[in-house]
Amino acid sequence: MEAIDPNIFRLTIFILSIFVGYYVVWSVTPALHTPLMAVTNAISSVIIVGGLFALVVSGDSTSLGVLSKSFGFLAVVLAAVNIFGGFLVTQRMLAMYRKKPKKDTD
Repeated sequence: MEAIDPNIFRLTIFILSIFVGYYVVWSVTPALHTPLMAVTNAISSVIIVGGLFALVVSGDSTSLGVLSKSFGFLAVVLAAVNIFGGFLVTQRMLAMYRKKPKKDTD
């Protein structure tokens, strides 16, 4: 009996997590979107710290160091986009709950 390749196993878990994440996010009620976005912004800030750490610590010019710097830079850029987008979405969600000013019809 042959064992399953670990890379295929990890790829399967990754693909399943995409589907689970999609259905979990889209089934959240609108009232919970703002706290959910706050949590994802906090997670993205941890990713930025890890990406900066990968950028700074891998000082050698070997192929592994260049790969580490590339992935660190990519992590910082994508997490920054996620944080910025999260703040925009949170701002729009909070704007939905603001009371609209009454118009004077004198």
